[in-house]
Order: sequence, then structure tokens, then C-alpha cells
Amino acid sequence: MGRPLQMMIGVVAGLLLAGCAEDWGVDQHGRKVTAEQLEGQWLVINYWAEWCKPCRTEIPELNRLNEGVRDKGAQVLGVNFDALQGEALSKAAEAFAIRFTVLAQDPAPRLELPRNDVLPVTYIIDADGRLRERLVGEQTAAGLQARLAHWQAED
Repeated sequence: MGRPLQMMIGVVAGLLLAGCAEDWGVDQHGRKVTAEQLEGQWLVINYWAEWCKPCRTEIPELNRLNEGVRDKGAQVLGVNFDALQGEALSKAAEAFAIRFTVLAQDPAPRLELPRNDVLPVTYIIDADGRLRERLVGEQTAAGLQARLAHWQAED
């Protein structure tokens, strides 16, 4: 087999494998969240619930953070602690005025996140999908941006 043919087979195989990455389910609007959308991104994943008072005050901070990091290779993802789905998830996200992506499917198994029994909790995941930090309690946009910058600088 000639070198050009081997290279072509390698490129085709790579493209096929890249297309096989598992998607992340749907968001609060029922739109598919593709692996391609999140690939290579730093993720700030926040767990929230309607009954959690600190979550209510934290959401505007997360909205601000998401706007501030989108062009820096990072994004905020929310996960409803009570596993709301479909219309219930959509209504809860709307009631909280959430402007970042809320995943209907919990990414904890995919990312091997530790079990969480308190809220709010926020995880910082690096561009390779590794957990860098678990932050318990209410966070601010400035504090999270500083933690994210700290980890990105170490990378």
C-alpha cells in the first residue's frame, strides 16, 4: 500500500471516529447538544434546583460568567438536581431566567464527577474532560472566572 493511500485511510478513519463522539443529550429548549459544540471547551457545570435559595441568587452570576467566557474557550452548563425533563425543565429554566445551556441529561457519569448531595455545587472541567475543581456553595461570576483562569494558566 502506498504512502498517499495510507494517509487517506488515516484521515477517513479519523473523521469517522470524530463523528462517533457521543452527544450530550438535549438542552432546556429540546435542542440537541452535540459533542462537537463542547469538544475542546473548558466547562463550568453548575447543579441547581428550584427549592435551593442560594441557587436562585447564583443564576444571574452564572449568566454573567457565561457571557464573559464564551470567547475564551469555556462555557457554563447547568444541570437540574431534581432531573426535571421536557416542559418542566424548560419552565424552571425560564422562571430562573437562565441564559446558558441546561442539560436534560446529567453529565456526571460521562465525566466521572463525584456524587453530590449539597447545592449549589459547581465543577470546573478542563478541555480534555478532566475534573479540575469542585466548588460547594454559592459562587460569583468574578470568583469563578478567577478559578477558571487559574486552571487554564496551569494547563
